[in-house]
Amino acid sequence: MKKINFGLLLFILLTGTSCISSKKMIYLQGVDSLANPAQVIQQDYELRIKPDDQLYIMVSSKEPELLAPFANTQILGSSTSGGGTNIQETTGVQVDKNGKIDVPVLGEIQAAGLTRLQLAGEIKKRLEEGQYIKDPAVSVRIKGLKISVMGEVSNPGVHEMAGDRITLLEALSMAGDLTPTAKRTNILVLREEEGKRHTYTVDLTSGRDVLESPCYYLQQNDVVYVEPNKSINVKGSSALSYLGAGASIISVLASIVSLIVVLSK
Repeated sequence: MKKINFGLLLFILLTGTSCISSKKMIYLQGVDSLANPAQVIQQDYELRIKPDDQLYIMVSSKEPELLAPFANTQILGSSTSGGGTNIQETTGVQVDKNGKIDVPVLGEIQAAGLTRLQLAGEIKKRLEEGQYIKDPAVSVRIKGLKISVMGEVSNPGVHEMAGDRITLLEALSMAGDLTPTAKRTNILVLREEEGKRHTYTVDLTSGRDVLESPCYYLQQNDVVYVEPNKSINVKGSSALSYLGAGASIISVLASIVSLIVVLSK
């Protein structure tokens, strides 16, 4: 009968099991093997306006009287700074389902698909071409940008975007990160584009998959769903953790017994 080092055998099996488990938990694996990870990311990404967005539009001029035609019910008010600049800001312009906005005096403007800067440039152009305001300054903000994170995260819910950019990893961090029972290899992102709903999947354990994903930067109203690794019973994820741990131990013990039988022959 062959002499078996049971301690060494047990160490090898447990180490192998540990390696398999850690590979399922670690984010962005292989990112260090990319030639230049920064080039993979779309650095010039800018958020685009979508139907149903609420916009703040601010127009300023050094000649206050030129802003008079804009002083209707949509105008929040005006103020004059020490430099003599008069400001008019809308209380909120709704982008309709066709992607258009109705701007006082200027009429309808196609907004969906444009960035904030592009829309501001279009409004400025029309103000100058119509000779309404000489050398106006225009700025546009998107009100109430938010994303939703659901499923196996510590703090699911609706989260506000601090600016125009938020990455998938930042959104998951805002939600308290994934739970131990979360499936990290198949994060779902639901997004509405041009009136159609699209679903994207992202493997958080793959650096390349995360950086090359069209969902690396999230868009307003995106829904991120993190599914569990296995079905969770009504008693909660803690029960699943115990069951999973028990199954792993049984699997390791079964492997040890099988190897002992084979090597003892």
